[in-house]
Amino acid sequence: METTPTGLVEIGWREWLTLPELPIERIKAKIDTGARTSALHAFFVEPFEENGRQMVRFGVHPLQRRPDVEVICTAPVKDFRQVSDSGGHREMRYVIETTVSLGGRSWSVEMTLTNRDSMKFRMLLGRTALAGMAVVPERSYLFGRPPKANKKNSAV
Repeated sequence: METTPTGLVEIGWREWLTLPELPIERIKAKIDTGARTSALHAFFVEPFEENGRQMVRFGVHPLQRRPDVEVICTAPVKDFRQVSDSGGHREMRYVIETTVSLGGRSWSVEMTLTNRDSMKFRMLLGRTALAGMAVVPERSYLFGRPPKANKKNSAV
């Protein structure tokens, strides 16, 4: 893991991430310092209540151009808030908090759920998730592609 002279971990402008709690073994993310909050592609989002706690069930196509590969996820709702996209359009989005892993490092990230079918990346890692990191804009995938945990039973 390369670091800057100030001790920041260097990451590329795009990286393969793991979201172990969801469980998504690999998802390509654009590192987006222009976005405050991270965003995860969800092709459906269904809120529900479980034991008095607000939850959300959602489907993720973690691989671009592979709608046949899907992961159905469930997570507690952290918030439901208005978010502006890069085009200035506002929408209400569910917010979850989950663990992100990259290069042997794991940390908790707040992310919104939205349909990103028309976007190139299934996920944006926003600037609030980048503490301790420095983005190297001319580099990509500095940590490689995460290995599959169980090749026999894994869809992603």
